Amino acid sequence: QVRLEESGGGLVQAGGSLRLSCAASGRTFRSYGMAWFRHGPGKEREFVAGIDWLGGSTIYADAVSGRFTISRDIAKNTVYVQMNSLKPEDTAVYYCAAGRTLYGNRWYLTAAYDSWGQGTQVTVSS
Repeated sequence: QVRLEESGGGLVQAGGSLRLSCAASGRTFRSYGMAWFRHGPGKEREFVAGIDWLGGSTIYADAVSGRFTISRDIAKNTVYVQMNSLKPEDTAVYYCAAGRTLYGNRWYLTAAYDSWGQGTQVTVSS
């Protein structure tokens, strides 16, 4: 089983930046895809960005494309999301997730992921 632990959340003003980290551990996680989801107040949990651990290819939700960048550090077993030009509507609990069979639209589906972190709060003030 993959274990995930997020960090880096906090309070930031609109237009500011934050970087979230997700430390991964487990025997086989390097064959997984990794992603960030978020769950905002009054909203469903939604896909933010994903990255293939081995190949490094990335995918983004339209709402964050051009503002957020997902990356991974293989040596540190850590996935990051750099969030720039933050907006109040980005306020949410952000979750790291890992899945073994991620392709096409499956990246966007919470049911396609096998492991989840505990979440980290991001609050963007206007």
